[in-house]
Amino acid sequence: MGREVAESCLDGVVMEMVSAYCSRFYAAKPELAAGRIEAIGFQVGHQLSERYTMDRPRFSDHLEAIKFICKDFWSELFKKQIDNLKTNHRGTFVLQDNHFPWLTRVSLDPSMESTDATESDSASLGDTAAQTTTMLLYFPCGIIRGALTNLGITCAVSADMSNLPACSFVVRIKT
Repeated sequence: MGREVAESCLDGVVMEMVSAYCSRFYAAKPELAAGRIEAIGFQVGHQLSERYTMDRPRFSDHLEAIKFICKDFWSELFKKQIDNLKTNHRGTFVLQDNHFPWLTRVSLDPSMESTDATESDSASLGDTAAQTTTMLLYFPCGIIRGALTNLGITCAVSADMSNLPACSFVVRIKT
């Protein structure tokens, strides 16, 4: 029997981790906060892929491993598969989730952040929301990179959140 955690608990832990690293531990150095959040995600992804591939044979190529991430791994994490996978067949893959769970309650519209703030306050709130959302995406980038590293694929992972709550993860395989 597998162990499960309530989605709301996981959402809360991830949001609190991002908040702690961005506003308390590394408030003056966001690049250090981003690195630490990504590193935690890397460890999580590495360990989860170990668990989820325990009874599987090794993957024969990069595409098989990426398909595993899109179908099985993502389903274990978010109870749904990646919505779209694109590749240029030269080591770059784009994994698109049209309704990424951790971004479903995020709004980057400053008017939605506070109803009684002044105009300059609204602009800074919007910037803070965008920065927090960007920081939030370092964690799943780390998860993907950690999982792929455990599968023998060295890569770099970045995220694009230009159309919330959709999110694209760009995986660049290093040779």
